[in-house]
Formats: sequence, structure tokens, C-alpha cells
Amino acid sequence: MRLGSMYLLIVKDGFRIRYIGPYPNTRKAYDDLQRVLIDCTNKASWQIHSLESPSIKTSATSSAELVLQNVQMEQYRAS
Repeated sequence: MRLGSMYLLIVKDGFRIRYIGPYPNTRKAYDDLQRVLIDCTNKASWQIHSLESPSIKTSATSSAELVLQNVQMEQYRAS
């Protein structure tokens, strides 16, 4: 588990989608799932989704894009 990770519980039941959380760990999300499923049908599906901080860069972001973003930020700060 990454430091500072947060988790979101997503429950889909027919056309209804519920987003519950955030939770500090998967155990807390799973414990709350038992309470949430009481109001759902037997066909409900669920998942625990890990949230990422906006400051985390994905592997799809190229190093050139990161350099450009840093240059733009420095220009903004200087103005």
C-alpha cells in the first residue's frame, strides 16, 4: 500500500451507481460494504477503487511534457 492512499467503494445495482468513501484502507471500505449491500439487490456488483493523488504522474506522461509543465510553472511564478 502506498503512503497516503485512499480508497473509494463503488457499488452498481441496476441503473444505480453509488460512490462511497473515501476510506484510509481497503479493510475499512470492505467493512462498510457489508452495511451498504443490505440496501442492494442480489445482482449488485462492487469494487474497491484506489484513488490517486493529482500530483502523481502516470507512466503515459512523457518526460518532455513534465519539463514543459515545470517551465510553465516557473514562468507563472516569476510573473
